[in-house]
Amino acid sequence: MEQTIEQKNKALVLEAFDTLFNRKDFAAAEKFWSPNYIQHSAHIPPGRNGLFDLVRSAPATMKYENHLIMAEGDMLMLHGRFSGHGAPANWIVLDIIRLQDGRLAEHWDVIEDEVTRAASVSGLTDVWRSFSRRVMNAMAIRR
Repeated sequence: MEQTIEQKNKALVLEAFDTLFNRKDFAAAEKFWSPNYIQHSAHIPPGRNGLFDLVRSAPATMKYENHLIMAEGDMLMLHGRFSGHGAPANWIVLDIIRLQDGRLAEHWDVIEDEVTRAASVSGLTDVWRSFSRRVMNAMAIRR
């Protein structure tokens, strides 16, 4: 059975994130990111070089773990965690990616510190575990 464009795009973006953020293979990562990459994040300098330079300057212990990825054509949303980056708390990140010509062309994100249930006033902010589980359950119900 042939993969859908969404399945191919998910695999491409997950491989791109692993190549850059976990393996830190910058030469290989260049094939995934467009040279005209548009960066909308307030935390990352502009362009592909801005992103790559940020990763180069991060501790070697930084890693990315994906928990959920959704795609609609060439637009993707990833819910994941960055750890080992030197800040006191891990980051829970929602990344939005636009692909063009099989490469990451544009990026937006929302970043928050990971908070345990015990540290949360509402008791419900264990986002890493609860959000993705709820989304996956809702998707299973719709099928």
